[in-house]
Amino acid sequence: MSSSLAMRARQIYDAAMFFPSVLGVFINPFYFSRKGLARGLSALAPRITGKVLDVGCGNKPYMSLYRASEYIGLEIDSPENRAAKSADHYYDGERFPFESQSFDSVVSNQVFEHVRDPDLFLSEISRVLRTDGLVLITAPFVWDEHEQPHDYTRYSSFGMTSILNRHGFEILELRKSVDDIRIVFQLLNAYIHKQTLTRSKLANLLLTVLLMAPVNIVGEIMSWITPRNPDLYLDNIVLARKR
Repeated sequence: MSSSLAMRARQIYDAAMFFPSVLGVFINPFYFSRKGLARGLSALAPRITGKVLDVGCGNKPYMSLYRASEYIGLEIDSPENRAAKSADHYYDGERFPFESQSFDSVVSNQVFEHVRDPDLFLSEISRVLRTDGLVLITAPFVWDEHEQPHDYTRYSSFGMTSILNRHGFEILELRKSVDDIRIVFQLLNAYIHKQTLTRSKLANLLLTVLLMAPVNIVGEIMSWITPRNPDLYLDNIVLARKR
């Protein structure tokens, strides 16, 4: 396979992982979770503008959603994150390496549950954010333990509201992602994924197609004929303003 074809294949695969459409049904073991996050973030992201800081940026999968004049990714300083070469800056997990009030917006996706000291984390976000700046943060409510041992907390909608209010943020919008029967099918696929995961990417892909794609299909069908349940959902997606 030529380098251009390999690059195109990688782009298609990455899109199916973070913005899953029909292809994602068949190859993404986290289809419902990622689809829900993409939908919620896509709705709120246009309000994220100016100089943007992405805390725990990973490979910056959602960068294209934001209307940023400058986009800066921050990651924990580790050999793995340095090797990935996706972040623009690294830090020790405590104080952000930026001056106070230096960003118009801050985003942090699926990172908050991994923060050992959430009060310090939010204090740092508030410090580097300008007055009236916006923060867009996502965090799971129902999910298995992951990235062990750095998995510390789960947040209800009330927990997210309380801790953000306590740090001087006004909640503008809070969305509950995947608040219907699909949560059951997503958790089933998360279980199957962990039980069948191998070191072979090809084997993992085939197992997803054979074992998890049928679960995704049935979950989609069941979501059409069953009611929503806003008390049981996968992820919080919260937009807040610094007061």
